[in-house]
Amino acid sequence: MNKLPDFFMERLYKEYNEEQANQIIEGYKLERKLTFRVNTIKTTAEEIEQRLVENGIMYKKVKWSKEAFIILNRNEEEIQKLEMYKNGEIYLQSLSSMLPPIILNPTEKTDILDMTSAPGGKTTQIAALTNNNANITACEMSNIRAERLKYNLEKQGALAYVMVKDARNIDKFFSFDQILLDSPCSGSGTINMNNTDLNKYFTLELVEKCKKTQRSLINKAVQILKGGKELVYSTCSILKEENEEIVKTIMNKGMEIVPIEFEGKETLPQLPTTIDGTLCICPTQEYEGFFIAKLRKIC
Repeated sequence: MNKLPDFFMERLYKEYNEEQANQIIEGYKLERKLTFRVNTIKTTAEEIEQRLVENGIMYKKVKWSKEAFIILNRNEEEIQKLEMYKNGEIYLQSLSSMLPPIILNPTEKTDILDMTSAPGGKTTQIAALTNNNANITACEMSNIRAERLKYNLEKQGALAYVMVKDARNIDKFFSFDQILLDSPCSGSGTINMNNTDLNKYFTLELVEKCKKTQRSLINKAVQILKGGKELVYSTCSILKEENEEIVKTIMNKGMEIVPIEFEGKETLPQLPTTIDGTLCICPTQEYEGFFIAKLRKIC
């Protein structure tokens, strides 16, 4: 098992107490359970549950979403052979990454932007949550990733306009009722300590590069969000410099925190945050480390 980089260990024990830091490290050592989301554009959770039982597939549910399933006795390859996967009735997605669209609480017949949308898990989830009845713009700067996004949209029957563009350069004449910014990040919440390349890709330089991108993206989000409307900022990082510290940069720009509350929140493995009303998930066998903040534009 690989050693975590020194710079990261220093931050971990500075930002969290010893018990919390040790809990995070233990989470990195565990193989994460396979999870998926039911695509309600094509089917129902009840229908999928019945078919899992028929196929002898054991599963667990979560309190905060009836569409989320934790698979207990099948691997990813086996699930991918099922018709329900092949025809887009289910989408393999981590539990933590299902939370930002739920917290966004997207509304039908509104203009919604997913700023960094490929491969499309959250975009298609937003489409499902709005019954395919919202004007969704899915932004992706990479042509290759945009093609993957289009493939997943088509496979799941999700309606969205794909904008192939760096979201930092979206023209300011655009405006949106709701924005999801699941920002590029260091991935400090998803570390796999069995990865032999860990110390090659997870570096201080990566964190610094991500912070620069995050600041630019969140400033653009504020610019193109309509007054009185809401933005969700999320990362798969547990570092405060990519999370709370980024959110704080827009707090003097007419933005206020909307406290995150939803049924089942109390069942999540939570870490403390330095901004009340935000949410940080601890990496476990079932969850990736994740941070989520919801904000409203008040001017």
